[in-house]
Amino acid sequence: MSDAPFAKLPAPPYYAVIFSSLRTAGDAGYGAMGERMVTLAKEQPGFLGVESARDADGFGITVSYWIDEMSIRAWKNHAEHRIAQEAGMQGWYEHYETRVAKVERAYSFK
Repeated sequence: MSDAPFAKLPAPPYYAVIFSSLRTAGDAGYGAMGERMVTLAKEQPGFLGVESARDADGFGITVSYWIDEMSIRAWKNHAEHRIAQEAGMQGWYEHYETRVAKVERAYSFK
């Protein structure tokens, strides 16, 4: 069994940005933009990893992990990410919620 869907993260503490969304119908460039955002996020200082899933009804959750809040703010305000955010509000999402949390501890089973 592969660990590929799981982000390789350091020991806590670190931060998680939890993005829950309900998609509109159709792709309209969403897939390509999503791939670009992951590639771009990986280049940002403070980025630790990402995990993402979406069901057949269009509900999805993406969790990105960051070293600190300053890194999260910089990513939120990145020019190309701002374009993607606007496109999401204009046509890709019916509804979304963003939550930022500090991870104090983490454990796993394999």
